[in-house]
Amino acid sequence: MAVTDGLLLHLSEPPSAAAAFRTFSRPRVAQARRQAQATKRKYQASSEVPSAKRRSRASSLPAKKTAAEGTQRAPEGRAQTASSPRRSSAGGRGRNQEQKPCVKTSSLFKNNPEIPELHRPVVQKVQEKVFSSGAFHDLDLHPHLISTINTVLNMFNMTSVQMHSIPVLLEGRDALVRSQTGSGKTLAYCIPVVQSLQAMKTKIQRSDGPYALVLVPTRELALQSFDIFQKLLKPFTWIVPGVLMGGEKRKSEKARLRKGINILISTPGRLVDHIKSTKNIHFSRVQWLIVDEADRILDLGFEKDITVILNAVNAECQKRQNVLLSATLTEGVAQLADISLLNPVSISVLEEGYGQANPQGGGALEVSAPQTSDELDSFAIPEGLDQHVTLVPSKLRLVSLAAFILQKCAFAADQKMIVFFPSCELVEFHYTLFVQTLLPRPGAPAAAPLPSGSTQLKFLRLHGGLEQEDRIAVFQEFSHSKTGILLCTDVAARGLDLPQVTWIVQYNAPSSPAEYVHRVGRTARIGCRGSSLLILAPSEAEYVNSLASHKINVSEIKMEDILSVLTRDDCFPGKQWGKQKPRALSPQGIRERATVLQTVFEDYVHSSEQTVSWAKKALQSFIRAYTTYPRELKHIFHVRLLHLGHVAKSFGLRDAPQNLSVSAVKKKKAAPKRPDLRKKTQSKQRLAEILRSEYSSGMEAGIAKVRKQSKQANQAAGRAARPRPEPGLGRGKKQKKKRSP
Repeated sequence: MAVTDGLLLHLSEPPSAAAAFRTFSRPRVAQARRQAQATKRKYQASSEVPSAKRRSRASSLPAKKTAAEGTQRAPEGRAQTASSPRRSSAGGRGRNQEQKPCVKTSSLFKNNPEIPELHRPVVQKVQEKVFSSGAFHDLDLHPHLISTINTVLNMFNMTSVQMHSIPVLLEGRDALVRSQTGSGKTLAYCIPVVQSLQAMKTKIQRSDGPYALVLVPTRELALQSFDIFQKLLKPFTWIVPGVLMGGEKRKSEKARLRKGINILISTPGRLVDHIKSTKNIHFSRVQWLIVDEADRILDLGFEKDITVILNAVNAECQKRQNVLLSATLTEGVAQLADISLLNPVSISVLEEGYGQANPQGGGALEVSAPQTSDELDSFAIPEGLDQHVTLVPSKLRLVSLAAFILQKCAFAADQKMIVFFPSCELVEFHYTLFVQTLLPRPGAPAAAPLPSGSTQLKFLRLHGGLEQEDRIAVFQEFSHSKTGILLCTDVAARGLDLPQVTWIVQYNAPSSPAEYVHRVGRTARIGCRGSSLLILAPSEAEYVNSLASHKINVSEIKMEDILSVLTRDDCFPGKQWGKQKPRALSPQGIRERATVLQTVFEDYVHSSEQTVSWAKKALQSFIRAYTTYPRELKHIFHVRLLHLGHVAKSFGLRDAPQNLSVSAVKKKKAAPKRPDLRKKTQSKQRLAEILRSEYSSGMEAGIAKVRKQSKQANQAAGRAARPRPEPGLGRGKKQKKKRSP
């Protein structure tokens, strides 16, 4: 009776009612309980309405069970009743939250490093005068050649580098030509070659073999040079151009060499291959040796190939004209010029007032090799190029790149963009990710809203891992297209004339200022205008000073200005936000929209184990590329400065991968141990394993196996060579026994 009295006292609350209940006898307990429940309902109705969750729970319980629990658990009932107002208010807040748009939270904007203030030193830019007043008909050229230049190429006036180079080359002088990207260096050597070959007294026969040898670093540049020669040779059909490059069938190339090629354009590696394996190739009539983009050929590791080619040409032909061309000169090019050029003319086109300028045309002519001092430290940038840089934390790199593509290509007309990545794996990863998430796919369920302007996007990719047919098709398609986004490696950074490119985006910083110049040189060509964007992490801000030391000026674009395009009402329309519009241009609105886009990327990456593994491989490739920066930039780009968890976010991975080097860990016993990493602390061992997996090429295990086998064989041979004394016999007795018949 005491438990029941306590319960009734708590439920009825008024003291007078509790005192009256104590006098009731046991048969009237049920009636008292009913009255107490009625009083309770009346009190609760007058005080506060319980939450919907509690009402549903109470209605689902049987009446008898509720009464029994109320009789047996009076203290618990008191505690629950006392806390009911707080739970009711919590339930009210829950209903208000359900009415608001639900955006999946992300750590995209948490724990990011502070973006430093970018101090950009003001430097005097090196300018070149692109156009000149000279016309092609002023030169001593064949009339048919002048007509072809005017009608087929639609060119009438020469550029500055052409005006200075063509007369010198027609005189038969060796030359080292340096001019900015997009200034017409290809025609500067193509026109003199065609003019000299068509003017020969003895008419050239196809079977004579090469008269001119042109070396270029990439296949795409070889195709481009071949196309220009074909156009210039339309009036001179007896001169046959040809191209040799990797990816083509050697059998068909050998057949063409047997028939004869008079102007041979080739990449160094494929030409060395034919020198060693093709008997029909000979250089006895070579009169021109031209090395285009000479510094890039040396950078790609073709020094030995260039040596083999020079030796092969020198063995058959001593007298010829040599030309080296590039937008940037390095010490390696200067050394190559010393070896291959005879009393060269150094042609450099600079604005008046900078360096040694020619007052008549703004050009500098020197009868010597260039000095590797200030000339090598400064680079000429096209006047119509606007250069920008943005500082983006590692977590936000992927979202910022996608937002920039949407801003410039989806919501603007007639935009053509090239995005440079450091490796083939990164190109493939971003190409597939953007195609699968930013473009509408027919028949695919719309798991997330797509940007309304995404229907205008067209993604292409170009890198050295593609088949030759695919590379040619992509190159031709992007060249003839008015819009599009080309994701590529540095294979497209040299010499390619891709028309109407408006934006160059560098997703990673190039390893040298010269490489930066060649990348941005794909736009603002031949007097046109263009823009470039360099994406840096906050820890890489000092790279701007490195560019400034080479006379390169960049202006800053804030990350918020790039991400603000995501707050457009037509960017992610409809269902993601419900009836409530986002807070346009507010920091919170930008963060919410960026989180939505990041979630779209992460959902795709985590849709299967295959895509997760694929993202991890791309992350590995990024780390591997990050370790290849030269020593003078290691204080800016060091792998220890990377936060792997933040970098993983930019690959759509929600957590930092713990098994980046799974294959290396499994073969840990077979792989040779690096002595410099033996005494590292436990916190640095994971980084060491990652680096080992990045540097591993599959050869280390084989080398270790061969060394182990050779060591075992040597030990076995040593044991066989040592005499083994038999038990019970001395060495002398054993030898005596062998001598006896």
